[in-house]
Amino acid sequence: MATIADDKRNEILLAVADAIIANKQTILEANAKDLAKMDPKNPLYDRLQLTDKRLEDIASDMRNVSKLPSPLGRILKESTLPNGLRLKRVSVPFGVIGMIYEARPNVTFDVFSLCFKSGNACVLKGGKDADNSNRAEVEIIHQVLEANGVNPDVVTLLEATHEATAEMLNAVGYIDVCIPRGGRKLIDFVRDNAKVPVIETGAGVVHAYFDEFGDLDMGKRIIDNAKTRRVSVCNALDCLIIHRSRLADLPALLEPVEKKNVKIVYDDFGTEFMDYKMAVKVVDSIDEAIEHIATYGSGHSECIITNNKDNAKKFQQLVDAACVYVNAPTSFTDGAQFGLGAEIGISTQKLGPRGPMGLEEITTYKWLIEGEGQIRN
Repeated sequence: MATIADDKRNEILLAVADAIIANKQTILEANAKDLAKMDPKNPLYDRLQLTDKRLEDIASDMRNVSKLPSPLGRILKESTLPNGLRLKRVSVPFGVIGMIYEARPNVTFDVFSLCFKSGNACVLKGGKDADNSNRAEVEIIHQVLEANGVNPDVVTLLEATHEATAEMLNAVGYIDVCIPRGGRKLIDFVRDNAKVPVIETGAGVVHAYFDEFGDLDMGKRIIDNAKTRRVSVCNALDCLIIHRSRLADLPALLEPVEKKNVKIVYDDFGTEFMDYKMAVKVVDSIDEAIEHIATYGSGHSECIITNNKDNAKKFQQLVDAACVYVNAPTSFTDGAQFGLGAEIGISTQKLGPRGPMGLEEITTYKWLIEGEGQIRN
């Protein structure tokens, strides 16, 4: 993987993107088998569903990844020591990335494109809900790799079983890093049971704070978009926090989402609903809003709606999350939206990557040292 030229990687990514469009019907037929086993009322149904438009978007994202600069071989730091040794710190692949994910067949293509572009092999463990879709997708990827003389094992899909999950989590020396992408239950299980390094991603308990200086029309648009664009995704709004002085505006703020049958509750804080449901919390100050987020947030995405610059600055300084917005919806937390081509996940931890993880976030580095026979005293 590390020796494939970047031009060749890009050529293969474009070929896979073309193959997605050419084999659209095959993928959709496999996806239909998965959808038939899930209740359409299940909030995860939307995540599981592939359509012509979604496949076109996936192919477009893959083409965008192919156009990005290579993340490999970048000189991150260099210097010459007094003794003449020349040091360079350069970016390199992790090696083998293990990916565990639920009913999200788009993740299969996203992970492949980012891993392949960055010189990483990937071992995929999808959920049983999307197994037919994932297998059809990986088969298409393998056909393109084989046609281009690349060992198809650089993308390996495990069985959709608990035993396969256990093998991945214990694959010390084989899996360099494991990335779970899903709900809190999945992430907690992986973190608690893995013997390989883990990057936590996915779970999002997301808040929007409507400040006492918030613009009503702007607030309505932001809350509606953050909540209802796609309710099942991790950047969807779960809790609206409103300053007590603006309570009279609450019915107007909620009108757009209530028209779309969003159920409003005034408790159940700290819950990632992934459904047409949203909590509301009333606070007396911005400090109380920040404290509420610190107590119930997951470190994913948070937003403030305000025309007060001091409050906006305070919110961004004190709210601890991967992505903190001022007067914009959390629905923008997405690798493609951030110009990363695609994402392998949204990291919510503090050590290492944070926020949408693109090409740079799935590389590490090594030091290259050159000398002329120097020895250490």
